[in-house]
Amino acid sequence: MGGVSPLASADRPYRVGLVIPLQGPAGIFGPSCEAVVEMAAAEVNRRDGILGRPIDIEVIDGGAPLWQVAADVARVLRAGRLDALTGWHISSVRETLTPIVSGRVPYVYTSLYEGGERTPGVFCAGEIPWLQIAPGLAWLRDTLGLRRWFLVGDDYVWPHGSAAAARLYCRELGLELVEEVFVPFGTGDFGPVLERVDRSRAQAVLMLLVGQDAVLFNRQFAARELHDRAVRFSPLMEENMLLASGADATAGLYVAAAYFNSLATAGAMDLMDAYVAAHGPDGPPLNNAAESCYEGIRTLEALHRAADSADVRTLLARSDSVGYDGPRGAMSMRNGHLQQRVHLAVAEAHDFHVIGVLDPIRT
Repeated sequence: MGGVSPLASADRPYRVGLVIPLQGPAGIFGPSCEAVVEMAAAEVNRRDGILGRPIDIEVIDGGAPLWQVAADVARVLRAGRLDALTGWHISSVRETLTPIVSGRVPYVYTSLYEGGERTPGVFCAGEIPWLQIAPGLAWLRDTLGLRRWFLVGDDYVWPHGSAAAARLYCRELGLELVEEVFVPFGTGDFGPVLERVDRSRAQAVLMLLVGQDAVLFNRQFAARELHDRAVRFSPLMEENMLLASGADATAGLYVAAAYFNSLATAGAMDLMDAYVAAHGPDGPPLNNAAESCYEGIRTLEALHRAADSADVRTLLARSDSVGYDGPRGAMSMRNGHLQQRVHLAVAEAHDFHVIGVLDPIRT
């Protein structure tokens, strides 16, 4: 059903549920996400908030069991404490939440994901495989001659959906995907997987691992000296994960993303300056996951500005007119998804060296 949030009124704050992982393998992102959203909300409030109402943030643990996340969101909805939902969380959480909030409040999902989300009232601000994986594979083929690939991913929605896309891209690009392995979310021992990587004689590994899983994979990959024989490529490897992996464990690691904190663009540098001013040099590291949450708040602001309404149907009707300039550059919405540039970077010790912008490939 469509309509306005139950207690939408100019006499109270505009309440945003921020669903971010505070525990589990992706919990590494939580502190940075919360810090950035606190800053983003303050910025929007200085611009008169959303529809003249100041933003108020309620953090919900997206790293809890799915039933718990669903119950927490349903509870704040019933209590009239939710005008919108946003945040970085895995696709399994998104699929659990969409039927709860659909048509009731806008939901800006900020994480990169596997693509294909069409639920009314759900707006996707993150990267999708044809913007990241396809052009990344093409660049690594053309520049480094990499044609023989091994895929490892966590066993849930995003890696499986992205792997299906990668199979298509490999066929279209003339690449060989020699093996695919999926591991339980929260795996600590990658020894059996790395033995298979070694036996496969793959030239490169496509990593579809989240948070601490990717950190442990990197460490164990390097401990076996596989980085001397195979390159790694990931659409999800941000600054916290890089630091946690360690400089000795990330040689030959390439990443495709719309944001790195080393981007030397005006928007990215403005965000970094504002973040340091708000949280100091010792605040949680600014990273891709956290920056995506900043985009979530900016997207909510832009949607409501374009619609001049809190009604979900009106937001949907006006969404294709939404656009703004931010840390990722010029952003515009089409079919519920933000269109954005994706960059390729290579790990260099504790930072990313941005190589350039990837050209999207339609396969």
